[in-house]
Amino acid sequence: MSTETVDSGKRSVGELISSVAQQKLLAFAGLIVLLVGFSLASPNFMQTANMIAILQATSVNGVLAIAATLVIIAGGIDLSVGTLMTFCSVIAGVILTYWGLPMYIGVPGALLAGVASGAFTGLLIARFRIPPFIATLGMMLVFKGLSLAISGARPIYFNDTPGFDLISRGSLIGYFVPSLPIPNGVLILFVVAIATSYILTRTVLGRFTFALGSNEEALRLSGVDINRWKMYVYSLAGGICGVAGILLASRINSAQPAIGQGYELDAIAAVVIGGTSLKGGQGTMLGTIIGALIISVVANGLRILSVPQEWQIVVTGTIIIVAVYLDILRRRG
Repeated sequence: MSTETVDSGKRSVGELISSVAQQKLLAFAGLIVLLVGFSLASPNFMQTANMIAILQATSVNGVLAIAATLVIIAGGIDLSVGTLMTFCSVIAGVILTYWGLPMYIGVPGALLAGVASGAFTGLLIARFRIPPFIATLGMMLVFKGLSLAISGARPIYFNDTPGFDLISRGSLIGYFVPSLPIPNGVLILFVVAIATSYILTRTVLGRFTFALGSNEEALRLSGVDINRWKMYVYSLAGGICGVAGILLASRINSAQPAIGQGYELDAIAAVVIGGTSLKGGQGTMLGTIIGALIISVVANGLRILSVPQEWQIVVTGTIIIVAVYLDILRRRG
C-alpha cells in the first residue's frame, strides 16, 4: 500500500471524526440557545421543578433513542421501539401484578422479553431478508396488538408492588445530596448510555456495528457472519427498549397498553439531531443524549408558553427535517 493511500485514509478518518465533533458541538450549542431563549420567554422555565421534569421526560425518550442509535449505526432502522417499550411494560405488569411475583423476577422478565423480541426482529431482517423499514413497521403493529391483547386493553397498575415507582421516580442521588433530587430514571439513562458507548467503542460487537453501517458488503466478503451480528444488534436494542418500558411504567406506576406508538419519532429525531447519520456507520451516544435533551426542552418550553399541541408537533417535524438536511450537507461536504 502506497504512502499516498495511507495518508488519504488518515485524512478521511480525520475528516469523519472532525465532522462528528462539529455535529455534536452544533447540537450542544443549539441546546444552550434553546435553554436561554425559553428562560427569557418565561420565568417559570428555569425553575428546579421544571428542570427535573425535563430530565425525567428525557430519561424514557433518551433510552429509546439509544436503542435506535444502535440500529441506525448498523445501517438499519427500527420503527417498533415505542410499541416494544409498551409491550415490555405490559409483560412487567403481567408478571408483577397478575402473577404476583417479586420485582427481581418481573423486571428481568420484561428485559428478557425485549431481548427476545429484538432477536426476532433481527431474524426477520437478517435471515428472511425483509427490509428493516417493513420488518419493524410490521413488528410495531404486532407489539401494539399483543400489548392490547395480553392486558385486555386495560391499564395494569403496580399499586401492589411496593417500590416499583421508585425505579424511575425515586432519587438515589437526592438521598445522599438532598439539594440534587435527580430522579433515578435520569441516572439509569446515563448508565445505559455509558454502557452502550463502551460496547460501541471497546468491543467486537461495537466494531461490527459500525462496519455493518459503513460497508456491509466488505464485511461479508471478509468472512464475517453479518446475519448473526445483525441479530445481536437488534437483540441489544430490544433489551434497551425493555429498560425504557420499565422506566415508563415506573414513572406512571402502570402499564398503559394503548401508548407507545409515536415514541419512535421522538427517538429517531433525537438520534438524527445528535449527529448519527441515517446512512449508518456514524454516531455517538453523547450526541444522542444531547438530541434527546433538545427534544424534551422544545416540548417543555412550548408547553410552558401555551403553544397548542398541534403546533408543537409541527415544530418537532421541522426540527427533524432540518437535522436530516444538515446531515446531508455535512456528508456532501
